Amino acid sequence: MIRSAPTARTLRTSLFQRSVLALALGAMSSLAAAADLHVVSSGGFAAAYKALAPVFEQKTGHKLISGWGPSMGETPQAIPNRIKRGEQIDVVIMVGDSLDKLVAEGKVSKSEHKLLALSRIGLAVKAGAPKPDISTIDAFKRTLLTAHSVVYSDSASGVFLSTKLFKRLGIDQQMAYKGRMIPAEPVGEVIARGEAEVGLQQISELKPVKGIDIIGPIPESAQQLTPFSAGVVVGTHEPEAAKQLLDFLSSPEAEAAIKASGLDPARR
Repeated sequence: MIRSAPTARTLRTSLFQRSVLALALGAMSSLAAAADLHVVSSGGFAAAYKALAPVFEQKTGHKLISGWGPSMGETPQAIPNRIKRGEQIDVVIMVGDSLDKLVAEGKVSKSEHKLLALSRIGLAVKAGAPKPDISTIDAFKRTLLTAHSVVYSDSASGVFLSTKLFKRLGIDQQMAYKGRMIPAEPVGEVIARGEAEVGLQQISELKPVKGIDIIGPIPESAQQLTPFSAGVVVGTHEPEAAKQLLDFLSSPEAEAAIKASGLDPARR
């Protein structure tokens, strides 16, 4: 039997079917590669992370299951305590020094961790309250001394203030009775409720809070730059997806959201 040559229509149909099959296989491959990533972030990077998470999910198909907690401290929500309890966590985003401790303890990968941003400490008051002067170190010191109450976080910025800066300024005794460390809650929310007159915390943690006025960063001579880093937790079942998240958060594509949150992107 003599077979007739395929017509142009037959060839087009065949090519279309192959294209559909290729797309279907590609979609199945993408679905198979999609992962559920459990991420816990400290408050300092939370605003940037919330802006960037949907972008990452759309780009990769991975789903981010997010949690929040301080980088240190005694509260159950603190990231080191969550890891110690054995919670399912693939990626942590936290203060760099605290992450380094987890690396040294073998809980975060030695090779898969990246510096993301640097943060400055800011001062805030209740919205509409008189704006104190913090333009110089003397003015900043005077503001703290004349305030009826001062609150600060139980994480990196608050530890720096209470153990180093207040002593350096010679006001540690005054701060001992008018200052208060706030565990596991944004300092700005305490200020917004009117429970304290002055609040000090990372600017990126103050910015999302409504009902406060951020006066600005404290003077550079009193400032501490706090690094925020991300790391892959040892034992993760999704190492490739976790690495993709680290690469994305440390990429130039993430810089605009990091800046908008009040952080300085880490220099590449």
